[in-house]
This record gives sequence, structure tokens and C-alpha cells, in this order.
Amino acid sequence: MDSVLTLVAGPGRPLESRDATLVRYALRDFGATVGEPDWLADAIACDLRFAGVDIAVAQAAAFDVLDGLPVDAVAQPLLHRRKRLLIADMDSTIVTGETLDDLAGLAGVGDRVVPITAAAMNGEIGFEEALRQRVALLEGHPVSLIDRVLAGMEITDGAVQLVHTMRAHGAFCILISGGFTAFTERVRRQVGFDLAEGNTLLVDGDRFAGSVGSPILGKERKLAALEEHRIARRLEAGETLAVGDGANDLPMLMAAGLGVAYHAKPSVRRQARARIDHADLSALLYLQGYRRAEFTAN
Repeated sequence: MDSVLTLVAGPGRPLESRDATLVRYALRDFGATVGEPDWLADAIACDLRFAGVDIAVAQAAAFDVLDGLPVDAVAQPLLHRRKRLLIADMDSTIVTGETLDDLAGLAGVGDRVVPITAAAMNGEIGFEEALRQRVALLEGHPVSLIDRVLAGMEITDGAVQLVHTMRAHGAFCILISGGFTAFTERVRRQVGFDLAEGNTLLVDGDRFAGSVGSPILGKERKLAALEEHRIARRLEAGETLAVGDGANDLPMLMAAGLGVAYHAKPSVRRQARARIDHADLSALLYLQGYRRAEFTAN
């Protein structure tokens, strides 16, 4: 067997043996040779190793069978399954919210900022243009709003397990965000990333200046960071994992050995080769073949 299809249950409904059996039969109908289900976590995640059918075909067959069920399915090669480099987006990926939208809400301009964020993350307008427009609306508001956003910031379920488990097995983990260093550094420490990159939100005394430092970190830098760190560690492309939700994440998702669109915007879900729509970030460990007993959060 040279490929694997992993099924992961979302919250509220266990993954049943029947689900795995139906998917297995569907793969066999397409001419695949399929192994018995290998349960990585009871009622949560299982592997189906297979050969003889294209990965995209296998994944599509699983989606057809699971239609309407809160179960994610990702097919991939077995080679280099456990990744040695992780590049992760921050907003709506490692943290549950959009930190710039949260700042704007506290500043009273959320109704103007949130639609711009949504359009940018869905690829309808350029990220740099959208970032400058949104930051301009913060001009004159107190920098102390950052502390209020930090106080309410929530880490996505599974994020700490993802990073700590991968690092425990030798992976290098990077947080890279179009958001701001005021948040990325806190998240880096809290979640356990080795390194973090973000944009600089410029201030004038104790007020926002309404501008962002140059150069702006966008999709080009995310892709470049993936390649730079891969080459520096002498890794194959297949040994890398990227995760994000927005249009500015797509280039790195497409370049990574495993690029996962996580609860992503519609345009990103359509284009990414792998996606998690239901489960939390611990699903990315199951995709790498980790068993629940191997997870660590410290």
C-alpha cells in the first residue's frame, strides 16, 4: 500500500465502523486495494491504507459516501507522512478569531473593517490593500486596545497538542501571520512555536498611527518562509505541513507536502488539496499517522 485515507470525526458525532466500511467499499468500487481500518483513536479517527487508485479519486469517493456527515477525509501518500516542518497561519487558524477585526470592534469601526477582512480572506481583494485600508481606520485609537484583545484571545482546540506533539518528534514549528507581532509573539509563547513572524502595527505615542510597517507580510512571504526553512533543514517538499484558512495562505498550502485548509473560506476550500471542515487542529496529527496515545501538550 502506498497511500492512506484518514477519516476524522468532528464534534458531536462519533466516527462509526460503518462509516469506515462504506468508504472502504467505495474505494474498492474504483478498483483500489484497501486494507482494514486502522483506528488511531476509538470513534474519532482511522486510517484506510490503499493502492491502485489516484489520491484525488479516493478522496472524492470518500466525500461522496460521507456527504452530510461531520467527518473529514484526507488522502495522501504514505511517503514522508510525518512532517518535519510546520508553517501555520494565526487568525482563524491557531486562534479562533480575527485579531484585527477584534481591535476594530473595540475601536468602534468593526462594521467597516469586518467586510474588508472577509473579502480579502476569500480572495476578492488583495491582502496588502485590504490590510492598509483596515489599519488606517484604527488611526488615533489607543494602543491599549491591544491588551484588551489579548485578554480575550482564544487558542483553537488542538493547537497546543499539534505543536507540542510535532516538536516532541523533531519537527520545527513556525507561526507566520499577516496579523501583528503584538499578537504573534504571545501566541508563539502560549502555543509553543519555535518561531513567529508577523506585521508591525505602527504607533504614535500611545495611539495607533493608522499605518503598518513595510514590507507587508502576505502570501509571498508565507510561501518564501516555507521554502527557506525547508531548504535550511534539507527537507523534501513532502516533509512539510502548512495550515491556514484564507486566500493569502493558498500559495503555501499548495507548495507544502500536506497543505490543509482549516475551516477555510469558500474559495480556499475549493482549491486546497486537503481540508478540515469539522474536526479541530488535532486532526492534523491524525493525518500524520499519530495515535491519540502519542499526543502531548507539554
